[in-house]
Amino acid sequence: MDSAVTADEQRHLPGRGAAPARSATDPYGLLALSRTLFDSTDAREILGLALTHVAVLGPFRAELGLLSNGDEPVGAAGSADAVEARAQLRRLARTDGPLTLPGRPWCWAFGLRGPEGVLGHLAVSSRFPPREQDRFLLSMLVRLTAAALSLAIARRRQSDDARELSRLRSQQAGVLGQLDALRTEIRQQRTVHETLDRVAALGSGEDGLTRALYELTGLPALVEDRFGNLRSWAGPGPPTPYPVPVTARREEMLREVALRAEPVRVKDRLVALARPRGEVLGVLALMDPDGTADALTVFALGQAVRSLSLELMHLRNLAEAELRLHRELVEDLLEGTDEKSAYARSDAVGHDLHRPHYVVVVHCIGRMTDERLTRPVERAAAALGLRPLTMRRGDCMVLLTGTRPDEATLDEALDREFGTHSWSAGVSARCDCPGSIPRCYQEALRALEVRQRSRERDGSTFFDDLGLYRILGPGNDLHELEAFVREWLGSLIDYDKRHGTDMVQTLSEYFDCGGNYDETATALAVHRSTLRYRLQRIREIGGCDLADVDTRLNLQVATRVRKIMLGGQG
Repeated sequence: MDSAVTADEQRHLPGRGAAPARSATDPYGLLALSRTLFDSTDAREILGLALTHVAVLGPFRAELGLLSNGDEPVGAAGSADAVEARAQLRRLARTDGPLTLPGRPWCWAFGLRGPEGVLGHLAVSSRFPPREQDRFLLSMLVRLTAAALSLAIARRRQSDDARELSRLRSQQAGVLGQLDALRTEIRQQRTVHETLDRVAALGSGEDGLTRALYELTGLPALVEDRFGNLRSWAGPGPPTPYPVPVTARREEMLREVALRAEPVRVKDRLVALARPRGEVLGVLALMDPDGTADALTVFALGQAVRSLSLELMHLRNLAEAELRLHRELVEDLLEGTDEKSAYARSDAVGHDLHRPHYVVVVHCIGRMTDERLTRPVERAAAALGLRPLTMRRGDCMVLLTGTRPDEATLDEALDREFGTHSWSAGVSARCDCPGSIPRCYQEALRALEVRQRSRERDGSTFFDDLGLYRILGPGNDLHELEAFVREWLGSLIDYDKRHGTDMVQTLSEYFDCGGNYDETATALAVHRSTLRYRLQRIREIGGCDLADVDTRLNLQVATRVRKIMLGGQG
């Protein structure tokens, strides 16, 4: 068979160069071609080499090579013939078969079969049907090409598998790293939980919480109340004196932090709010001027503030319950209650009712809300070391204390809280048993009433110091008092009403000033001679002798009863 190929046929053959030279041991160059085919890893290149070698095997023309993966065909056919050949090759699918192309008496499509099936087709044409030997050579070329394609696919797959394996190993290393990091994070978080749980179990309170947070984070930890007052500090010493924040700025900071669920950096601090029911009960913060806080630090602060919220809410509930019990106990004691029950209830709230007690009633002008009245009185009592049972009754605060307050220190403490000229107080006599507390309460009210009706309304009055006023208490018969006043001052009262004078007032001031003319004249803002004239008229109108001791006593008592008990009436 003549293996010569025309110049036109050579121009249409794809490949990388001229056909290999023949040799005695490999006359058709299939051995050399196999080495080239098997060295290649590119399927289109292998197909091109096979098409180029077709003409070496005999009077054949390489028409087209097509891979089953859908790549563009490889071949020398014209565009129209290529389209038609490609369509026929696709119809053949996985079989060999003839092709019909213009000007090709014989054209055959050889299937390139590998272990996984048909890898593609190789289309070859000739002017006349090939001989047996030629078909054998073509079949050998097809097998070599198919084997080379299978090897190339296997190599590519192996390479892909190697890259995928490398990627999976890298991914595995990343996942293992993430798992290690997650295990470390979980272990650290578990340490945080265990530490805070231990603090809660021991009942260490705020100090234990700040110490634990400092040990966990290495940063100074502190607790403030909502107003910025320091409650607890752990770590290097707090600033001295501790800074007092501006109220407006403090409230603005609390509002900003409340908008975030996680801790917020405020200048050199990490701040979290303890607000279990929306109300800010306290602030937990870490001092972090260098910004070294990491995710674990933020987590520890977030968990600690939850513990603080529970602690502060617990303290709030205890305080409210204790206050309620105190108020109920004081209310019952003032009204009168069984002594055995009173002792048991006082023991329950930590108050020793077996000691002698005193009742203190404090009234402050304009302090109508609980907060504005109770807190100042409680602070004053704490400053005096009284530790009383307290409650509010009407517009007054009632204190039941086991220590008799000193008048000077009591006045000083209440002046600090309320200011001068704004409060008055009454203190009872000694009360030796719970059954006498209602009487002592009336004594304290009596002392308060005397203080409020006196010229100096501000200050405290002790029932023990009332002297004559102790017998003019609320239990006296009002009609008898009015009759007494009428008996001794009736003529002066009638004279003042008829003439619009102040004879009774003059007499009252005269007795209040101890019979001193100059002090009385100054108190009445009149001349000394005017005072002498009024006193002379009083002697004449009332028919009384001011020099007589009994007369002076009865007149002075009558003016006091009228002023204090009858409110200036009678």
